Amino acid sequence: MKLYYAPGACSLGIHVILEEIGKPYELSAVALKDGAQHKPEYLAVNPKAKVPALDTGSTVITEFPAIALWLGASNPEAQLWPAAPDAQARCLEALDYVVGNIHAQGFTRQFRPANFTPSEADQPKVVEQGKEMAAKGFGNLEKLWHGEEWVLPSGYSVADAALFYTEYWATRRSGMTLPPKLARHLEAMLARPAVQRALQQEGLAA
Repeated sequence: MKLYYAPGACSLGIHVILEEIGKPYELSAVALKDGAQHKPEYLAVNPKAKVPALDTGSTVITEFPAIALWLGASNPEAQLWPAAPDAQARCLEALDYVVGNIHAQGFTRQFRPANFTPSEADQPKVVEQGKEMAAKGFGNLEKLWHGEEWVLPSGYSVADAALFYTEYWATRRSGMTLPPKLARHLEAMLARPAVQRALQQEGLAA
């Protein structure tokens, strides 16, 4: 397997999952700041021009939820993908909300405000709106928390890796304060050896 990633991007969550599984894989860094995602070499891998992308050896999978599902379901011994249909639905529910709402709506506004307004003078307002949207999303997860230490009552899963990268962004890049359950979740994630290895490999501080 080969993971196409950018240090500190959402691909960090997939990197964590690969470390949890413990099978051999390669890393291929994509320099987003240099526009490498738009160059022919990477477009041949992922025409969507973004990370993560996972080359499984037989196909290339894109989009965080799809990659997470494939990795979890293909490696049942790692117990990262729930077995029961109800738990699977909860896992997909969490993946979709974190990636499609908190990330795509909240943090994209913070990190790429120019995508949301033609006026440079309005960009600070977009950033603030992004922080409000991310905070609201975290607040909703706090209210709807189904598990104890982990997102799901059934235990640690790929949903925890997804939530982790947005929690990491919130506290390490955006200066946000997480609600209590999510703050505890972040600390529990940072204590996991797989997370520590992924952070170290990407040159990121814990």
